[in-house]
Amino acid sequence: MMVAVILLLFSVAVYSVSARYRQEEFYDRLKSKAQTTCRLLVKVKGIDKDLLRTIDMNTLTEMFDEKVLIFNTKDELVYSSVDDKLITYHKELLGQVRHNKEMEFLQDQSETIGLLYEEGEEPLVVLASAYDKFGRSKLQNLLQTLAWGLVGGIGLTIALGVYFASSSLKPISAINSQVSQITANNLTQKLDEGNRKDEIAQLAINFNTVLDRLNKAFEQQKSFVSHASHELRTPLAALKSEIQLGQRFAKNNPDLEEVFSNLFSDTERLISITNNLLFLARSIENMGNMKFTSVRVEDLAFMAKEELLSAFPNYKISIDYVKIPENENDTIIEGNEELLKRVFLNLIDNACKYSADNTARVLFDTTSTDCIIKIADDGIGIAKEDIPYLFDPFYRSSHTSEVPGFGIGLSICHRIIELHRGSITVQSELGKGSQFKVTLRHV
Repeated sequence: MMVAVILLLFSVAVYSVSARYRQEEFYDRLKSKAQTTCRLLVKVKGIDKDLLRTIDMNTLTEMFDEKVLIFNTKDELVYSSVDDKLITYHKELLGQVRHNKEMEFLQDQSETIGLLYEEGEEPLVVLASAYDKFGRSKLQNLLQTLAWGLVGGIGLTIALGVYFASSSLKPISAINSQVSQITANNLTQKLDEGNRKDEIAQLAINFNTVLDRLNKAFEQQKSFVSHASHELRTPLAALKSEIQLGQRFAKNNPDLEEVFSNLFSDTERLISITNNLLFLARSIENMGNMKFTSVRVEDLAFMAKEELLSAFPNYKISIDYVKIPENENDTIIEGNEELLKRVFLNLIDNACKYSADNTARVLFDTTSTDCIIKIADDGIGIAKEDIPYLFDPFYRSSHTSEVPGFGIGLSICHRIIELHRGSITVQSELGKGSQFKVTLRHV
């Protein structure tokens, strides 16, 4: 747009200057013609009006539709270069010429000049008029040339602008594309640093430096959680054994039995937290090395159902389809069987645990690209303000404090679904239950 405005202003300026120059040059020619005609009429002896008219008509400098009129002080027409076409005039015009001595104006598209000639016995008023056919033709050609030049210049500017802009922005587009592919799971991926000299290369270098720092921080965090969880398992296992041994010697003492029972319950809780943390840390650590195979999601759901019912016989779990898939491959995905089964275990267990009737409903649905699994319950529900933080580690809603749990299960589910490039969402209302929806791309 800037170049277009500049070219437009340049074209207007060239055309305006050329038009003004043409007009001034033509008026000078008219003035010269008027003065020459008056000089011949006044100073050359023996020349009559017919001879002067003949000279005007045959001169090399004759202009198109040229007319010259000369008036005396009584406003009488002394000389006319033509008989058939006269300049329209009135006495007020002759008076203005005498007053101004020289006037230039347009009359019926013809340039006209009024001049007071005072070199003779009496001052004469001369009106000279002509149509600048040649000058206007050149001006029209100039206008067309400028118009085509403007259009061509703008078109060329756009073409070159797009080319050079795409060339200059191509490295930035490449960086954006590379950055969009970097997640918490592949912080070791680096940006192309190009020639390592220009500003874009420096940006890529600085970004890679930041990625290195983030990756080290993540590795330290994962290493700490993994090692801490691993180191805690041994003393906790020993503590559990000691408590079980103590329970045998406290069978005849109700008070000690209660103490050991509480200790055993708390130890089981610690062991469960530790195992979950270790699973979470190792699943993140081994994301790049996990083996994916073709897995049918219904089989995982039935396996999770059997495992939960064996541990909690009071659970009620139903598995069904929203609609039967037309293609049997619509429920087969590429994934890690053990991790995906963990997702089903956690979500179904939560649905049963937070429902008064310990009931969970598992529904399967499919689209042309995805397999959708819905785990629903009619339990206590989740407050609207808690939903954005539901998948954060150790986060628990305030109204779930009476139900045993650690706030790790949903975080593990979220990480596993992310690993499988899927999504997990929740819809819930307090007192009416919740529905978790897992979307995974099928084969």
